[in-house]
Amino acid sequence: MNRRVPYGIMNFAELIDKNSYFVDKTRYIEKLEKYQNPVFLRPRRFGKSLFCSMLQYYYDLKEASRFHELFGNTWIGKNPTGTHNQYLVLKFDFSVIPVSEDIIKTESAFNRICVGRISQLKYAYPELMHDFQDFSPDTDVSTALSLWLGYLQKSDAPQVYVIIDEYDNFVNQFITSHQDHLYQEVTSGDSFLRTFFKTLKEGRQTGIIANIFITGVLPITIDDLTSSYNIASFLTLDSSFESMLGFTQEEVNGLLDLIFEDYQIDPIIRPEIQEIIKTQYNGYHFVDPDSDAIYNSTMLMYFLQDFCDKKKIPKQLTDLNLRTDLSWVKRITSSTENAQNIVSELLQTESIPYDEEYLVSKFNRSQFFDKHYYPVSFFYLGMLTKKDQFLLKLPNVNMQKIFAEYFNELYNIDVSTRYASMMQSFLDNPDLTRLFADYWQLYVGQLPEAVFTRVNENFYRTTFYELCSRYLSTWFTWNLERSYPKGRSDLEFVGKYHERFAGIRWIIEF
Repeated sequence: MNRRVPYGIMNFAELIDKNSYFVDKTRYIEKLEKYQNPVFLRPRRFGKSLFCSMLQYYYDLKEASRFHELFGNTWIGKNPTGTHNQYLVLKFDFSVIPVSEDIIKTESAFNRICVGRISQLKYAYPELMHDFQDFSPDTDVSTALSLWLGYLQKSDAPQVYVIIDEYDNFVNQFITSHQDHLYQEVTSGDSFLRTFFKTLKEGRQTGIIANIFITGVLPITIDDLTSSYNIASFLTLDSSFESMLGFTQEEVNGLLDLIFEDYQIDPIIRPEIQEIIKTQYNGYHFVDPDSDAIYNSTMLMYFLQDFCDKKKIPKQLTDLNLRTDLSWVKRITSSTENAQNIVSELLQTESIPYDEEYLVSKFNRSQFFDKHYYPVSFFYLGMLTKKDQFLLKLPNVNMQKIFAEYFNELYNIDVSTRYASMMQSFLDNPDLTRLFADYWQLYVGQLPEAVFTRVNENFYRTTFYELCSRYLSTWFTWNLERSYPKGRSDLEFVGKYHERFAGIRWIIEF
């Protein structure tokens, strides 16, 4: 039976049990052990939850009997540290916490879910907690955590390894929904969240907690909690961890080797597949802009799952879930005018200046939504990536398409009701000159004069591509600025190998 493409799998044991493809990141376990209380931030869909699950199975003492089964074929399985399967593991996932406009209800949900997670450990480790008393229904999580850690310490139990996945997920919902006063309540004073992190810090000080690993997307909350949790090691911008999440080109090459062999796919189409995925899902530089770029791992798996199933290039190359991140653009820019300005700038220049100090310095929520911090905000959300030491850029064609779609939304540009005849004519009689002329009349003709006087060839290329991809993606894929020995092509139409325009590559210079 062929191995599975693990799109949507976030449980490490499930991935192994279902014989799924696995890009081995286990060598980072040894690297992480050199740091106290590591915090690692990455955009959504970069494999954070799966990595947290891998840590859970590696450190959990109750999974010791499965160590060889789960890790035997991995780097860490052949080079295990002395800490494997030595701890009680307490894992929280803050993405499951519902939020409410009533802060009391949010606190109640936080307590209920987190206390429930602690209570479950009585059944996970019955020999260590057989006489531990159940919590009363109204126990808050900080009290429950303190009582549980105290019990373990008195009973001479093994240490605890704490994992917090999506640490800022529920708090970010206050930000995206314009409820800044609720965010302030959660992250200031003696709030339930600050008290929770103080309890974790105390557990580290007493030694009952061996280490704490935290993942999330944005640095805002962890910075605003600094006085309560000033023991973190921030590894997000550490070059030795740049490819801990996401795939390198070498890793993708190895993955494709296996897929083409397992699924008996004709190797003659491999260059076309590699070209597509590199254009769509590669291009991320989180630390060193001169290093090898990183692929968005989840987006790549989204493509490969459909490709392996149908042996064809999927019609839709963008996971619909990725578009939900645009809510952050609206919130960060505060106003439609600000959003229009920065989106227009990105479509015209494809890059934007940034101050590298802003990436590494601490900043709070109010700074995060200041105009000067827009590039930094988009960087942490995965919408922009490093081009060099002075500029951030859109990482790939996927993100260029999403920003072009957002431009159309901001300016109320119709991209859905007037193009059927234009596209059908092109399919019947492929004429690129006529296609662009129709685009100019039907699409560019809608631009407000103030916009039209500012746009340039980058804008025309990106919006022309976005419009064509809406209607012609059954038959074509596209490259923007593809590199060749003698230079770059502006835009390419590439016929899919299994459709009527197979073998065709049209190059357009703007």
